Amino acid sequence: MIRFEKVGKRYPGGIAALSALDLAIETGEMIVLSGHSGAGKSTLLKLIPAVERPSEGAVIVNGQNVAALKRAAIPFLRRNIGMVFQDQKLLFDRNAFDNVMLPLAIAGVATRDAGRRVRAALDKVGLLDRERAMPVALSGGEQQRLAIARAVVARPSILIADEPTAHLDDGTAADIAAMFHAFNQVGVTVLVATHHEALFAPYMTRRIGLSRGRLAA
Repeated sequence: MIRFEKVGKRYPGGIAALSALDLAIETGEMIVLSGHSGAGKSTLLKLIPAVERPSEGAVIVNGQNVAALKRAAIPFLRRNIGMVFQDQKLLFDRNAFDNVMLPLAIAGVATRDAGRRVRAALDKVGLLDRERAMPVALSGGEQQRLAIARAVVARPSILIADEPTAHLDDGTAADIAAMFHAFNQVGVTVLVATHHEALFAPYMTRRIGLSRGRLAA
């Protein structure tokens, strides 16, 4: 489903985030990416939905080389990829319901069907009773769960998450790890970059370690 073929990524100043990376991820896996800060975990995740482009090599997602996609094709690629990044990118001028509705509105899903799907996604993350709450009124854990609901509302085949349990209390973090496992159980391919590897260890199919932009384990 996802392949990295001799992938390198350099940032201005000659900083190498990834070097000659070869990696294959199969459909239905739950992968935990581990490694020190700056190991390349976030960069690896961002290459999958073409948030970043590789400096060399190919990133193949469902048979497409996303590194070569034209800008106009990227939204169609992302319809099959749910993304949860550290900065969440919630819209603080819209309530929880409207935040989750956004991907469906962009995709042109009919309003009645979209509403049902939004409420189903909010229910899965335990926020159905907060659908009219503004993000500022939600706790940190609730904001993270809202970001997850938005990531899965379009029923993606791939879910990627960058430190989804950072800055959360132990109980909330464990709940979120179990939530990702539940998505994986229904066939979603899940990739999680985390420093809290132990939370996901009972659920993962494989651990991939990175060190200075290269595979370490």
